[in-house]
Amino acid sequence: MLTVENLHAWYDHSHIIQGISLTVNTGEIVSVIGRNGAGKTTTLRTVMGLVAKRKGRVGFDDQGDILMESTHARYHHGLGYVPEDRRIVPALTVRENLRLGLVASALKGQEEAVIDRIAETFPRLKERLNQVAETMSGGEQQMLAIARATASEPKMIMLDEPSEGIMPVLVDEMFDLFIRLKDQGTTILLVEQNVERALGISDRAYIMDQGVIVHEAPAADLLENKEIQDRYCSV
Repeated sequence: MLTVENLHAWYDHSHIIQGISLTVNTGEIVSVIGRNGAGKTTTLRTVMGLVAKRKGRVGFDDQGDILMESTHARYHHGLGYVPEDRRIVPALTVRENLRLGLVASALKGQEEAVIDRIAETFPRLKERLNQVAETMSGGEQQMLAIARATASEPKMIMLDEPSEGIMPVLVDEMFDLFIRLKDQGTTILLVEQNVERALGISDRAYIMDQGVIVHEAPAADLLENKEIQDRYCSV
C-alpha cells in the first residue's frame, strides 16, 4: 500500500528526516513511535506532500512514485491525513464538517448516505450531527476530524497523535474505533505518544529517533520490550 524509500525532508536548512524507509501493507495498522522531536510528524507531512523540500521515493497503492505530486493528487489517490491540530471548522455543525470532507470527492453527490455510514461507525457523532463543533469536547472534536477524513473512503489514513490531550474514556473509544476502521478495510499509519495503546492495536511498529528509523518489529514484540521503549520512546 505505502512504500517509503530513503526519504529525506528539510525545514529551511534543518535536515529533519534523514533517509528513512518504511512500508505499510494493505489492511495493516502500523505505528511510528519515538520521543518528541524524533521526526514522526514530519514523516507524515512529507508523505502527504506538505513539506516542500524533500527527496527519496514515496510509492502509494498502484500509483508509482508520488513524492513530487500535489497533496490534492494524493488525496484523490486515496490517501487521508488527520493532523495533530485537527483543523475542524469550529463554527460549523458536525454534519457541515463532514460535508467538507466530500467537497472534492467522487462521493459528493451521496452526502446523506455517506453521513449515515459515518454515523454508524462513529456512534458518538451520530448523537451530535446538528451540534456546533466548538461546543464538543476535545476528544469528540478529534473523532470528528477522523470521521471527516474517512468520508471520502480513503484506502489509507494517517493519524498524527490522535489521543493527545484526550480524556482516558474517550481514548479507549478512539482506539476501539481504529480497530473498527481496520476491520472495514482502511489501512492505518499511526503516530502516537501513547506507546502501549498504539502497540496494542498495531500489526507492526517503527521506532524513530533523531530523524532515522532505529528499530522495526512486530508490535507484539515491541510491546514486551520495555528496554527499547525506555531507550527511544520516553518523552
